[in-house]
Amino acid sequence: MLTYLLDQRGHRPAYEYLSCCLREDILSGRLSAHEKLPSKRSLARQLGISVVTVQAAYSQLVAEGYLRSQERRGYFVNPVARCLPAASPAPLLPAPLAPPCLMDLRGGSVEGSRFPFSLWAKLMRQVLTQEGPALLEPVPFQGVPALRRAIAGYLYRARGISVHPDQVILGAGTEYLYNLLVQLLGRDKVYGVEDPGYAKIPRIYRACGVTVRELPLDCHGVDPGALAASDTQILHLSPSHHYPTGIVTPVGRRQELLRWAGQTEDRCVIEDDYDSEFRFSGRPIPTLQSIDADQRVIYINTFSRTIAPSLRISYMVLPSRLLERYRRELGFYACTVTSLEQHTLAKFLDGGGFERHIGRMRTFYRAKRDQVIQAIRQSPLGPRSRIREEHAGLHFLLELDTRRPDREAEALAAQAGIRLSFLSDYTARPHLVQPHALVVNYAGIDAGRLPQVLELLAPCLL
Repeated sequence: MLTYLLDQRGHRPAYEYLSCCLREDILSGRLSAHEKLPSKRSLARQLGISVVTVQAAYSQLVAEGYLRSQERRGYFVNPVARCLPAASPAPLLPAPLAPPCLMDLRGGSVEGSRFPFSLWAKLMRQVLTQEGPALLEPVPFQGVPALRRAIAGYLYRARGISVHPDQVILGAGTEYLYNLLVQLLGRDKVYGVEDPGYAKIPRIYRACGVTVRELPLDCHGVDPGALAASDTQILHLSPSHHYPTGIVTPVGRRQELLRWAGQTEDRCVIEDDYDSEFRFSGRPIPTLQSIDADQRVIYINTFSRTIAPSLRISYMVLPSRLLERYRRELGFYACTVTSLEQHTLAKFLDGGGFERHIGRMRTFYRAKRDQVIQAIRQSPLGPRSRIREEHAGLHFLLELDTRRPDREAEALAAQAGIRLSFLSDYTARPHLVQPHALVVNYAGIDAGRLPQVLELLAPCLL
């Protein structure tokens, strides 16, 4: 007689648990094909349950094909393929424990405690009250009109870019926008990227199935000779503040790049203005887009650095000549940013909250940069290092006087719980870039703990 422990069924119905037990016995071969099962009444007595429960379990298995019912004879097991028990997987070896992270000098985090959360919450409540059920409606594919107007106004005030709100397209992060641009401009094009440069950009383009050329830099940005000698058609660059070198491309070089883009119809420039808002000396550098007379520049930026990485709102400004094509070929995509966040950010921009926040953060980061630089100069690294490109952005280069290879220094620092990246980590040709140049991202680090960390770091680097 079949025996099952129904008190182990937990919260599952008794009939469901019984049918599961019978099914497993059939699949394992414990109940063989054509074997007759106990009658409903006898199995109910054996298990101490109702006949109705047994009837429900048998009926479920008949419906699934595991049993067949023969009138006046009872229930029989149907022939089914046996399910052999899977081989026991090899035991997983525990991953080696990484030392606790004392400080991450590679990271792209920002100082979150300085964000005006109370103002943001107030604006969000206003949006919920004013927009109401409209927030649940589908968002226009280019983004909420109020936010596109606010971005166009901000770009004119802060970056000298005169654009129509219809040219602004919103997306959840720049990586999403890169994918849209590949679809718009074509997978058959050759995309040129800066080398050294932000490592994700060529990886994203290659993941989209396009050909990528790494273009070397000189002291003014992308080398025009190397660009002309390549078969690049789409040039992706960050002329206002290059990551990680910190190079600012001067106006003469910018004009040269625009002349290159205007030589053939299939060329254009993607101007990535990431991290351009934080400039600590002089006036902001005019954008390529603002001096582009031939509509060759696609401008792209994000709020991840100025507000927070978790606020996945980025935008691009398309030249008028590409806008109709975008609507025709890619207008079927839904906007990937929530309506509530878009309306809240629009109010933050229109009310001046964003620019006040940028002004406060610029002052804060300038002071933090000075504190970090002072700590380095007073540390054992001070006499054997030189700081470069510290006047803009939230990182700088620390050139070290050492013979220790970058990878060895990086590994020794990791053992001490300090995460580093060198300029050689950001290039496809490490032998062509300056060795021993540490990329220091200081925005999110604890400057108060830095002297202690530098004492630990010095023997790893020197």
